[in-house]
Amino acid sequence: RYTDQITDNISDKEAAKLLKKQAQRNHGRPLKRDSQVQIKEEHYSKCQGRDNSCYITLLLGEDWIFLVLLGLVMALVSWGVDYASAKTVQAYKWTYRALHPNVPLQYVVWVAFPLGLILFAASFCHFVSPQAVGSGIPELKTIMRGVVLKEYLTLKAFVAKVVALTAGLGSGMPVGKEGPFVHIASICAVVLSKFMSIFCGVYEQPYYYTDVLTVGCAVGVGCCFGTPLGGVLFSIEVTSTYFAVRNYWRGFFAATFSAFVFRVLAVWNKDAVTITALFRTNFRMDFPFDLQELPAFAIIGICSGFLGAFFVYLNRQVVLGIRRHKALSQFLTKYRLIYPAVITFCIASVTFPHGFGQFMAGEVRLESILPVLCSSLVRYLLVLCPTNLFCMAVIATTMPIPCGGFMPVFVLGAAFGRLIGEIMASLFPNGILFDDILYQILPGGYAVIGAAALTGAVSHTVSTAVICFELTGQISHILPMMVAVILANMVAQSLQPSLYDSIIQVKKLPYLPDLGWNHISKYNIFVEDIMVQDVKFVSSNCKYRDLQAVLQSTTVKSLPLVDSPESMILLGSVERSELQALLQTHLSPERRRLLNREMQQKLNEAPYDGPWANLPKLKHESFAYVDEDEDTEEKGEVRERSGQTAAYRMLGSRQPCSEHCKSDSSPFLCQIDAWEQEELNKNVCFDSCRVDPSPFQLVERTSLHKTHTLFSLLGLSHAYVTSMGKLRGVLALEELQKAIEGSTRSGVRLRPPLASFRDINRTSTNTKVGSKSKKSLPLTQSPKENSLLALIPSIDLAPIPL
Repeated sequence: RYTDQITDNISDKEAAKLLKKQAQRNHGRPLKRDSQVQIKEEHYSKCQGRDNSCYITLLLGEDWIFLVLLGLVMALVSWGVDYASAKTVQAYKWTYRALHPNVPLQYVVWVAFPLGLILFAASFCHFVSPQAVGSGIPELKTIMRGVVLKEYLTLKAFVAKVVALTAGLGSGMPVGKEGPFVHIASICAVVLSKFMSIFCGVYEQPYYYTDVLTVGCAVGVGCCFGTPLGGVLFSIEVTSTYFAVRNYWRGFFAATFSAFVFRVLAVWNKDAVTITALFRTNFRMDFPFDLQELPAFAIIGICSGFLGAFFVYLNRQVVLGIRRHKALSQFLTKYRLIYPAVITFCIASVTFPHGFGQFMAGEVRLESILPVLCSSLVRYLLVLCPTNLFCMAVIATTMPIPCGGFMPVFVLGAAFGRLIGEIMASLFPNGILFDDILYQILPGGYAVIGAAALTGAVSHTVSTAVICFELTGQISHILPMMVAVILANMVAQSLQPSLYDSIIQVKKLPYLPDLGWNHISKYNIFVEDIMVQDVKFVSSNCKYRDLQAVLQSTTVKSLPLVDSPESMILLGSVERSELQALLQTHLSPERRRLLNREMQQKLNEAPYDGPWANLPKLKHESFAYVDEDEDTEEKGEVRERSGQTAAYRMLGSRQPCSEHCKSDSSPFLCQIDAWEQEELNKNVCFDSCRVDPSPFQLVERTSLHKTHTLFSLLGLSHAYVTSMGKLRGVLALEELQKAIEGSTRSGVRLRPPLASFRDINRTSTNTKVGSKSKKSLPLTQSPKENSLLALIPSIDLAPIPL
């Protein structure tokens, strides 16, 4: 449904924007600058001979100003969300305790309070911005891949995400804020870059858009937990396939400043004495663990890998299970608040402290469980806490509210690791003997390792270990933590995709999956096997009627421009919005009126000795039959129509109504339709249209592996397939995704094993290669025509036995 809405409305909106920009240019406004060099030259030329105000404007356009503002805003937002949600939970607990010992009323308050907040969050997102629902990281991965998701990085989505996330965290449900804050920080970065474009136009450039999003993702994680180092590394691992090193310092600078302000605000609010780790622990540093404990740490990593894969699998099956039942899916779509209401009611009932919640610390908030698991011992937490928290986190993260899965999984991993630590402590009650000294086992260290391992398994990242170091303030367990995280990643990646890739698959977002390591079929599949050969194109000598037919028959964002339908030489690529603006301008009423006025001027200036020479001159008012009470716009329209009718008659139209005009239409409408049909038969002029002269092109023999690398590295959405400059087909992201899934998952071979030898004449077995041969030789069409066909390694010129 979201895709349909885009294809129906986006093109018209973009065309209207281009028409408006053209009108502004015609009124003498400056054209849009294309390069940063031109921008700087223009700014400095304006600054000559002026005061220091222009210098200040240039200074405000610097990168570090943008990064400081981004870090400051996100730190304030993060602290504000934490403060508001904490006060909400405090009021929730105070109301619950105030009703003691009335257990039925306590149960009503315990269930009704989070139920109201969750319903408010779901309703607010639905009516303000539906794009605010969910984590946000899967959509950010898609956007940074080059796909445009409209209305996703807007101010409405920012407001909906912040307000609904505050309500969701204040409800006490097992949801996190890490994913939503990545989305919030990205929106803030985009909006702030638009503001900064006032001072420096470089922020308007398309290449800078990805850099801004990369910095926003890093700041989102950094200000969420106060972990700048882990935040930058985590954002790189999660959102970027290929990372530009030039953004490294930007991410660290903005994330560090944001984390610093976030922790300073906590000190200012007297939540902390000084700037320390968010969940600080006090493990002994002299002997934190023994080498004999490494097998137990390895077991935590392996088990966390299986547990993380199972978590991702169940989360996906919950959503797909609802979709498979069409009646249930339609019912929940019609009544959107029933699903989050049922989930909230069940979770609140299970965690009721006087019921089942007394065995799983139901009264303890999610963030408050982690320090308990990492420091002191609460044995009843280890009985049912991991199992129940696992089920609740799987279901809660599917609610239509802004929610993340990092914190629930983090706490779940800490509970699992603490359980293993308590088992080890019970097996070695006297501790471990080392150098004639008995050292007690630290179960809290196992909790930290379990938290890092499980979150790494779910997100397929290694940087969770760094986040754990910064969260707990301890690096004493760095070796066992890295071992556990790596083992967890090895197991989880071999079983299931990451949680974010799983959501991408469920939402069917156009994201390119990764290629497997040991699939040789990716080298035997070529572009010619998966490309679309029936390509809609526009030729340089086409008519406006052909252009209109192409735009009506396809919904692609850009169309290839060829020399002619016979030669099919690719000249470039034109955006759909440009073509629509070109067609609308050609058939616009403004152009029709302009041509009409020019005709009238020519008729008035030129001597006319035709059959109507003795007739009096026609006036606009002679055809205006309007009442005095009508609007002035209607009068002007009728006068305009009367003048155009007179002009058409003065031109001596032999056929006032065209064959496309309906029989019951007015003569004026028929004449307009005839004019439009005549204009559609003219050749298209692409002089006023922006044409990309160098769209990305592939040759037919490009392998699937190389194509995947190019699409991932450059963030391409499509590429044209050419042969000696002639357009042969087009390869879009969707076709490439199907090919990769067919070659790596189901084992479907889209090409026979020996297909690389087809269409190649290798009958000659006496080919000789010179002793001083080069590593690769160019292959041309003929000695006379030096059209490059390919570049062949010299080893491939040797006889190949079949």
